[in-house]
Amino acid sequence: MFVFLFRFKRINLASLSINLEGKLAYIKIDGIGSFQYAIVIIQYNYSSMEVEMQSTSRGYLLAFISTFFLATTAIFIRYLTVNFQIPAFVLAFWRDIFVVVTLFVVLSITNRSLLKATKGELPKYLYYGLVLAGFNIFWTFSVEQNGASVATVLVYTSAAFTAVLGWILLKESLSIIKILAVIASLIGCVLVSGAYELRMWNQSGFGILMGLASGLGYAVYSLVGRSFANRKVNIWTSMLYTFGCASVYLFMFNFIGGDILPGTVPTLSGYLWLGDSLTGWLVLFSLGAIPTVLGFGLYNASMQYLPSSIANLVATMEPVFTVITAYFFLGEMLNGPQMLGSLIIICAVLSMRLFGVTKQKVPLIVPQKV
Repeated sequence: MFVFLFRFKRINLASLSINLEGKLAYIKIDGIGSFQYAIVIIQYNYSSMEVEMQSTSRGYLLAFISTFFLATTAIFIRYLTVNFQIPAFVLAFWRDIFVVVTLFVVLSITNRSLLKATKGELPKYLYYGLVLAGFNIFWTFSVEQNGASVATVLVYTSAAFTAVLGWILLKESLSIIKILAVIASLIGCVLVSGAYELRMWNQSGFGILMGLASGLGYAVYSLVGRSFANRKVNIWTSMLYTFGCASVYLFMFNFIGGDILPGTVPTLSGYLWLGDSLTGWLVLFSLGAIPTVLGFGLYNASMQYLPSSIANLVATMEPVFTVITAYFFLGEMLNGPQMLGSLIIICAVLSMRLFGVTKQKVPLIVPQKV
């Protein structure tokens, strides 16, 4: 609690205007002789700051958990591609379909009102779904052309894209701390993915372009998600319709692409690539129902508390979580550069949490002239 004492000559109290933007608890005014004393007791400002810090911490926690779930998707995808050679577009289509099925069932049981969307929101979901489908396509091209390591580094250029676009479009802050954290995260991603070896970059210009496009696509996805959060759109309703629209786009792109686009199978029978393999279908369903739903859902939830640029920066920890889970589940060992890169990314994210939050200024109390 803060107590301030102001002393001024008598004035018409009816003309006194004091505004602390809702942060003023109460004012006690008393007169002594020819002077009045205003004892201003500000208590709400401290508690609001405390609530803000708690909300920020909650945002970071949600972003960390979402990043962990998104990192585990690599294990599911690797299992499906290695053991079943499932085409990328078919995998992405079923992944989105199983997300929709899972959300529809869960929301039908828990809160059926969240299944409804207003007519005004539908065009936004069509656009958001197109962004998500586009990101999947660019990511597919990037992995096919560049390999997983370089593709991972290029997709996390999204941290830089999001910081700049968030500053331009959403008026988010672009501090020195944030810029340095983005640069450090990109360096960490290079070390974790092994892309520091020059031979990894002997790729075509088209592949690099697709990799940068995937980073831009992820940035746009983050920014649109942030705008949805600002409009208080329910994240699960948003996911239901966004992934539903994305699955329709992927279905169409698969046929339009024919044999031109990598990972496409332009036949209806191609969608049943896994055949009667119960294990394959169970893994594919689990990919959509667990890490994708929780990963994207919690990522969108984190943007209710964090700027999109910071949420995206936290997401650069995904390669760190990926190598850790690969160590425990796939037996892959971490080398020195990977451990160093992981440490750099963690330090970059922690620096944003510790030093990246700017202090809010409390407005001064200024009596207006009579």
